[in-house]
Parts: sequence; C-alpha cells; structure tokens
Amino acid sequence: MRLLIVEDERRMAAALARGLRADGFAVEVVHDGRAGLEAARFGSYDAVILDIMLPLLSGYEVIRALRAENNWVPVLVLSAKDGEYDQSDGLDLGADDYLTKPFSYVVLLARLRALLRRGKPARPAVLSVGDLTLDPGRRQVKRGDTPVALSTREFALLEYLMHHAEQVVTKVTLLDHVWSAAEDTHVNLVEVYIGYLRRKIDAPFGRRSLQTVRGAGYRLTADPA
Repeated sequence: MRLLIVEDERRMAAALARGLRADGFAVEVVHDGRAGLEAARFGSYDAVILDIMLPLLSGYEVIRALRAENNWVPVLVLSAKDGEYDQSDGLDLGADDYLTKPFSYVVLLARLRALLRRGKPARPAVLSVGDLTLDPGRRQVKRGDTPVALSTREFALLEYLMHHAEQVVTKVTLLDHVWSAAEDTHVNLVEVYIGYLRRKIDAPFGRRSLQTVRGAGYRLTADPA
C-alpha cells in the first residue's frame, strides 16, 4: 500500500513515516501543499495523510482541487485545527476522515486501515431537478450552464431539498437535517435561508421552483423555463 504524507512539520512527518513503514506501508513525504497536490495527482497512492495549515496551498485547497478533478483518492486530514467548523469544512470539501493533533498513532493506524478497506469512493451522483443541478463531489450548483454560488449552509439546504424533490418537507425536518442540535436555532431561520436560496436559484432566472406549501413546508419542483 502506497501512502503520501503532506506535512510541513518535518520532525512529525519523519516520525509518522517511520512508524508507517515499520507497519508495512510504502510512504512518500512532501512538505507543502503545492507539492502534495502534484504528488497526489500523479503518484497513484492508496491514501493521502494531509495537514491543513501548509505552505503554498492549504490542505483545504488541495482537497478542493483533487475532487474538482474527479480524483477520489482517500484523504485522511491530520491537523491541529480542531474546531467543529474546521472539521466540517474539511469533510464537506471531500476529505474522508479528520483526526486532530495531538493524536494517537494507534487510532490513526486504525482509521487509515478502515479507509483502505473501503477503497476509493465512487464519485457522488449529481442531483438534478429540471435544469437545476448540484454536484456534491465538486460542491457546485448550476442553473442550466450558469454557476450559482452558495454558502455552505445554503448548499446543504438545497442538497436536502433535491434529495426530496417534489415532496413537501417541513421546516422542522429541514432544521433537524441541515442544522446541528448544538446550534441555537428556530424554525424562522429556515424561512430566512429559503429566502436566500430563492434569490440565488430562482429569482435571477425567472423561476419559481422552490415553493411554499402553506401550513406544511416547502417543495422543490422542476419549474419549466
């Protein structure tokens, strides 16, 4: 099994590489994001262990670039950025796992083996409702051929609605699936974000695909041009 370590802290990278080689892996190490991206593109690795705070390109940028190119090599992020939003951003961009520093080598090895057992994931299916498309892998939304820029929350809300197209979805259901239980939220927040979505996916194109079903919730439909 061939592994790529992208880590700018050289002593940590060397120690991690020694341990993984002792456990039977073939390991290559690079120390900045640009070199990591090039190596991951052309090196035919079974998995990548990737730091986030890297010179030249951040780990987030490396993940984004790989997934945009349909490169689905398993990526395990290993980072000192331990906030819940840091981890959420990494996973949303396409990382397969996220482990914070300081870390247990035993746990890292177990997670790495789990990734390798799963192999390269298939590219997530592109969702479409009429001419509105959402690509989960590339984190892209388009109305026809026109890209639509969404925030992370707007993207998650639209993705859930597209998975349940032509169905009425309640505000409470959206709140439960798009917002975390730890957040201080109210159903009125759903109305606010529905408004944001309409101004981006419907209004500029003269559409009314995101409909309010009075007293019930919302429905996303294939509204014709």
